[in-house]
Amino acid sequence: MQHAVGAPLPPPDPSGWAQGAGRPPMAQGGHQAPHPQPHPHPHPVPPGPPQAPGPAAPPAPGWTAGVPPHPGQSVPPSRDTGHVQLPPVAMPAPPAAEPGTGTATLAVLLIGPAGAGKTTVARHWAQRRRVPTAHISLDDVREWVCSGFADPQSGWNEHSEAQYRLARRTCGFAARNFLANGISCILDDAVFPDRPVVGLGGWKRHVGPGLLPVVLLPGLEIVLERNAERSGNRRLSDEEVASIHGRMAGWYGSGLPIIDNSKYDVETTARVLDEVLARSIASPPAW
Repeated sequence: MQHAVGAPLPPPDPSGWAQGAGRPPMAQGGHQAPHPQPHPHPHPVPPGPPQAPGPAAPPAPGWTAGVPPHPGQSVPPSRDTGHVQLPPVAMPAPPAAEPGTGTATLAVLLIGPAGAGKTTVARHWAQRRRVPTAHISLDDVREWVCSGFADPQSGWNEHSEAQYRLARRTCGFAARNFLANGISCILDDAVFPDRPVVGLGGWKRHVGPGLLPVVLLPGLEIVLERNAERSGNRRLSDEEVASIHGRMAGWYGSGLPIIDNSKYDVETTARVLDEVLARSIASPPAW
């Protein structure tokens, strides 16, 4: 197309398109030139006005937002994480500590002079425990010997000493047998602190290291009064009772628990014995 003379020519199109053309120019080689890519906007687009939050999802039936659920009531999962909050579980209160020895299986050696009430207290304590408990009396075992019984009232000699040792071994064997079958036991003997090898040490060898010794030591007046109520070969002379009581005083300072039952009846003494044994279980005495 020809332009009029003197009319200015239109400026060239920088993109290579002819003004008014309906298709792009051909590239070199006869191929069609690609479409030009749009340029990114030179300036960031300012953010629009803040959007009001949409309506919250309705809570699950039976559950109020912000209010802890009742025990056993489920809580809807979180929309963000899917976490389900479990209802709180009430922990049971710890059981109250049972006073005394409770149901513990234990072996006890009750020590004391003649007339201290060892046999009576030991039997009372064993009878009132809630678990099987046996009472093993050294004097009862000694008297199993009928013909040839070495009565200490006739004088202390090698025969009476031998029968005492035999009775202690027999009691120790019975105690181990009871303990092996889940039965507690309490033994009683007049063990002297100045003879540890044949006394407390012997009982420890016969029964085992778990033996719990407790000394029952009332005043001399009480011991003499109780000894006077005895009969047969278990009643000793006042001089012998006083001598034994004096030797028993050596247990003071030994570390063993000592119960002065001068003013206690049998029931109270047995209760105090159980409390002392409970402390010995928690902190065994060194002996």
